[in-house]
This record gives sequence, structure tokens and C-alpha cells, in this order.
Amino acid sequence: MTPQSIFWKRFPFGALAGAGSAALLLTALGFQYLGGLAPCALCIWQRWPHLVAAVAGLLCLRLNHVWVLALGAASAAASAGIGLFHAGVEAKLWQGLTSCSGNIDVSRMSAKDALEAIMSAQVVKCDEIAWSWLGLSMASWNALLSTGLAAVWIWSMIRSFR
Repeated sequence: MTPQSIFWKRFPFGALAGAGSAALLLTALGFQYLGGLAPCALCIWQRWPHLVAAVAGLLCLRLNHVWVLALGAASAAASAGIGLFHAGVEAKLWQGLTSCSGNIDVSRMSAKDALEAIMSAQVVKCDEIAWSWLGLSMASWNALLSTGLAAVWIWSMIRSFR
């Protein structure tokens, strides 16, 4: 076995996939805080699994156990699934969550409470595309890239059994 093949056999690809999730999370935060694009509820939901996958990637530097790899794979797949759902909402293929609509049920509120609820309500709707590139929204890009990261995690899991 050559030193080069030993390096690739031991290389923590889970850490690489975790770094990819960290990059996607930082990109989303950059769009929010530097680009001024406020996230909708589904945008926020897509971020949490990336945080978990990034932590799993850090753990891979020390513990390249199959459970850490499985956690990273599940997290990346979860973000891909939420991103796919969000892309479908943006394309009007299905209805989004009620928290994405900006609708508030004021029927049981006092006028003061209703006004306060309306004034503090989320104004970013999940079915509106805030940014796109090459015809794909951020949710679509997240679904694609997260699927790729999940594949790297799974490939890393398969390699760990050899």
C-alpha cells in the first residue's frame, strides 16, 4: 500500500462534508446579514440540520465512528428534504406551512393585541423567491447541494465498513 493510498483511506471525508454544511450555513447567514435578505420560516428550518452536520464534521476529526457519519448524513438529508419542500412551495406545487403565509388569526384578540400581532408579524413569505441564480432559488440550491453532501456522508460511511 502506497503512502498516498493510506492517506486517502484515512482521510476524514465526513469532516469535508461537515465543512460543506458549514459553508452553506455561513453563505445563508451572509445573504441575511450582509445582503439584507431576511429569511422565511422554511429558510431558518433548513439551517439547523447544517449546524448539526457541521458539528458532526468536527467530530469526524477525532471520532470517525459510523454513528457520527450517520448523524451527518441524516442532517444533510434533512436539510435537502426541507429545501425540496421549500422549492415546491416557491414553485406553487403545494401549499406551505401556515407560519409561512404571514396570516394571523385575530378573531379572538383584542384590537390592541391584534394590532401588536400584525405589526410584529413575519413579513417574509415562503412562497416568494428572494434570490435565484441560473434559474434556481436558494431553497433549490440548498436541496441540490445538501443532497450532494449527504452522498459524501454516506460514501464515507460505506468506506468505514471496509
